[in-house]
Amino acid sequence: MLSKAYIPYKGYYSTPFCRWQGSLANENSIVLGANTAARWFKEKGWDPKMLDYLILGITIGQHHVFYGSPWAAAMMGADHIPGVMISQACTTGTTCIYNAAVSVETGMYQLPFVLTTDRCSNGPHTVWPNPMGPGGQVDSENWLMDNFNYDPWGGTAMIQTAENVAKEAGITREQCDELTLRRYEQYKMALENDRAFQKQYMFPAEVKISKKKTLLIEEDEGIYETTAEGLAALRPVIPDGVHTFGSQTHPADGNCGIIVSTEEKAKELSADPSVTIQVISYGYARTEKAHMAKAVVPAVKMALEKAGISINDAKVIKTHNPFAVNDLYMSKQFGIGWENINNYGCPMIFGHPQGPTATRCIIEGIEETVMLGGGYFVWGGCAAGDTAGAMVIKVS
Repeated sequence: MLSKAYIPYKGYYSTPFCRWQGSLANENSIVLGANTAARWFKEKGWDPKMLDYLILGITIGQHHVFYGSPWAAAMMGADHIPGVMISQACTTGTTCIYNAAVSVETGMYQLPFVLTTDRCSNGPHTVWPNPMGPGGQVDSENWLMDNFNYDPWGGTAMIQTAENVAKEAGITREQCDELTLRRYEQYKMALENDRAFQKQYMFPAEVKISKKKTLLIEEDEGIYETTAEGLAALRPVIPDGVHTFGSQTHPADGNCGIIVSTEEKAKELSADPSVTIQVISYGYARTEKAHMAKAVVPAVKMALEKAGISINDAKVIKTHNPFAVNDLYMSKQFGIGWENINNYGCPMIFGHPQGPTATRCIIEGIEETVMLGGGYFVWGGCAAGDTAGAMVIKVS
């Protein structure tokens, strides 16, 4: 359990997420993330020189990724600080925030910044030397498709891991469609009153079209209209499976930033010093191979135990749900209803850029908890293969 790590109220942002091969498809995600952070700091009236470390969360290689964190820090205007890169697939943001929190807890840093960014679009196509190949042929990898479609440990595609859990837990196609429709309705809650909820934390991405023209991305791009009839008409991705393309997430592009600090610094930077946001605990887990959706449950249990609370003490619950079965299985295991977790949005609907996915969900969870007058916010999400991460945050 942590006691010294805090997040300033409004000390965070997320850009809109853009669907795969959309408006952010050609942007180096490190450059875009750093430039977005620099613009955000300028709008806040904060000098990036106040930071003392950068934690860069990124999972998809970009040009010059070797220099990732110090390069990003310099582009942000914080060329005095070093940094580190963290990659943990879908739960990268959670692990970055926790590492920043632990560093504050131990006194290593006073004001680290977490920048999470990824571009699934136009992913790297890697070529590996294979001297033993016929005629010296190379081995190659399409970063996105090859890794989504094959886990070298589990021996199967990611969607198969979800189908394995659905079969074991007795989850049906109808339940998956019902949950998907509810998640779409919850996302639309964030669009009410001229996107009032999203405007609490969303910061536009800026893309240069030419020397004289700039495109400002202010809203999520590529959200599919979802209806019960439309979901029912879709074919399962895997024959006899329970998931369609409607009841799973989609690759996306975007970035997020979040400050973690001491209590004193958090109050100093907070948009409202009466609001206290404290990082309480972290959880992690690994389950049997090719059962990724199951890992979220033990990870959340660990975070709850370290925080000294139960799931019923949570005012807000959010998850990374690449497949509908994730939320259905977790809700079943904890004995809670799935209808009112993931209010205002989730990756199944707004997309999954990997590195920043969990960060955006955590930011949204904080905002919802503040709206409800405070309490415990519980986050949990699966990661690559058969792993997961979780976090408990307390808003007072």
